[in-house]
Amino acid sequence: GEELISSGMQFEPIIMFAVIMGTKTPLDAGNSSIRNCLLAGGNNTAVQMTISRRQSAWISTLPNSSETKRGASFSSIINNEGSKSLNKKQSNANFGQWLVGVTDGDGTFHFSEHAPNKWIFYFKIAQSTYNLRMLYYIKSMLGVGEVRISNSSRGVAHNMAEYRIRDRKLLLTHIIPLFDQNRLLTSKEFNFKLFKEALQIASETSLNASEKQILLTNLKQKERSNEYISSAWSIVNNKVTSLKDAQSVIPKSWLIGFTEAEGSFYLFKKDKNRIAHGFEITQKLDKIVLDAAAFILGAKVLTKKTHYTLYTDSIENIPNIINYYQNTMKGMKSLEYRIWARSFNKRNKEKGIERFIYLTKIQDLMRNIRTIRLDKTFKIISNLEG
Repeated sequence: GEELISSGMQFEPIIMFAVIMGTKTPLDAGNSSIRNCLLAGGNNTAVQMTISRRQSAWISTLPNSSETKRGASFSSIINNEGSKSLNKKQSNANFGQWLVGVTDGDGTFHFSEHAPNKWIFYFKIAQSTYNLRMLYYIKSMLGVGEVRISNSSRGVAHNMAEYRIRDRKLLLTHIIPLFDQNRLLTSKEFNFKLFKEALQIASETSLNASEKQILLTNLKQKERSNEYISSAWSIVNNKVTSLKDAQSVIPKSWLIGFTEAEGSFYLFKKDKNRIAHGFEITQKLDKIVLDAAAFILGAKVLTKKTHYTLYTDSIENIPNIINYYQNTMKGMKSLEYRIWARSFNKRNKEKGIERFIYLTKIQDLMRNIRTIRLDKTFKIISNLEG
């Protein structure tokens, strides 16, 4: 079962601190970051995340939680030639690219027959409840859809939440135009094309039920090859050999969104007495995406037995990663990034064993943060390591 998270409820403030080595630890790698990212307060019309002034524009209000809200379609928003400023149009365009990046990482286009001649359709993005903030940001920008969190079962809390749109009309007015105008860069493009075609068949008034059933059944049986490459890469002949090639296909907003879904900022023990900073993005398919991102980020791509990984732990390159992602991310990855980046910049203030102890504490802090799970009122309900 699932519970719909209503934006009409009261949210009590949450104050979180990290417990490291049995003590309350002030976050000198971003004292108020965790509190600000998880502190929620609001009234019956909005949820206001208490975040820094430059970020407050992301999630100042949340629309009505019902996905039946009929607002202007996304395509009409980004094509509006009326009173919207150029900056507003650019912001909407950047959001479209960002959302496609998130979707290339964690999105799903689904259609299936759940009963004889009854087909369901939905677009969703799934996240840990730790990252409810990002799902609400998506909902606030699109103005439709719903955020759901799994109910507990047998006394065990589920840890996943999702943003989802199921209404066919909303899918056709909000989701299809957005992904038509901002192409998916991974093999998930194949799924989108089938999804779009299936929606059009299901909505076609000139077809009877039997004809729709045959067409949808045939469409559902199509399978994607592991070698599938998004058509977006055709402009570089499906091969990235330079930074220019990479930037001609990957917009920065897309890479930010993709990193929020698939990237990892972390610390690791490089040898007995050394903690290092690492950055990584992994994929089972779509090596071309990592090849291009590696040119942009100055990283390298490694081929493993079951996946590909973009990776760097170079002291010379980490500052480039820090600069690229500064003030860009929308979800909880932004908190992880800030702690990670600040600890890298402060590491030289400590020497020898003191540096090792400091970075070990930051490593433990980041691991602790990622285990946090929230309920539908944004209260902390569990710490998976606790």
